[in-house]
Amino acid sequence: MKKSTFKVAQMDCSSEEQMIRMKLDDIEGVQSLSFDIPNRKLEIYHDDGLSEIEKALNSLNLNSSLESTEEATELPFSDEKTEKKILRWVLGINLTFFVVEMTGGWIANSMGLIADSLDMLADASVYGLSLFVVGTTAARKKKVAKISGYLQMGLAFLGFIEVIRRFLTSSEIPEFQWMIIIASVALAANMVTLWLINKAKSREAHMQASSIFTSNDIVVNGGVIVAGVLVYLSGSKWPDLIIGAIVFSFVMRGAVKILKLSK
Repeated sequence: MKKSTFKVAQMDCSSEEQMIRMKLDDIEGVQSLSFDIPNRKLEIYHDDGLSEIEKALNSLNLNSSLESTEEATELPFSDEKTEKKILRWVLGINLTFFVVEMTGGWIANSMGLIADSLDMLADASVYGLSLFVVGTTAARKKKVAKISGYLQMGLAFLGFIEVIRRFLTSSEIPEFQWMIIIASVALAANMVTLWLINKAKSREAHMQASSIFTSNDIVVNGGVIVAGVLVYLSGSKWPDLIIGAIVFSFVMRGAVKILKLSK
């Protein structure tokens, strides 16, 4: 068995990791994949067929290049049972706060909270896909990715339309108190999620990517809190609409990446 190390310059989140997994899933001889997302490294444990692996990676247009190939005696260890348990917990947390923030957003008339709820839903989709990484067929993964991607894209599109509608009309100023309170609770939930993920100390890509996504969520939560404070200080709806548009753009970007998984 050999271990080939690739540099994948454009691998920076779970979407690229899932793309690679699905692309290599049907290549005979590939035994295991080990990802280092922060350093954009991919280790492939395989028998023969290196040229086929290189061709598959190049077809993804992620600017991948082979760095080394060496003999390997054993596969990297992965505690799949613990990882799946943690992913189920963070999936549940994200789905719960999707409902909480969506409901709170409509009650408080806040696009920032509504957008943040959709960002939670987008992350829940990533965590859900991560649970399908092991023990499922490539066709099933692609089907789930396509459904998730179109759902996120549709919701983000509707969100943009609502932002534009509120921009053009004299919509009510959002209730900044609810913005700050709900976003603060979501911030606490994401900090718990990040603690759970980091507790696993996993080098697997779907766990590292989950940590990155959750860290980004904490920044988004902070942005909604700041927007709530600015609404209070300015007495204007603009801070809420601006943060809403920014977060919707993140959701749309994630949807486009996920849809690439289904091709």
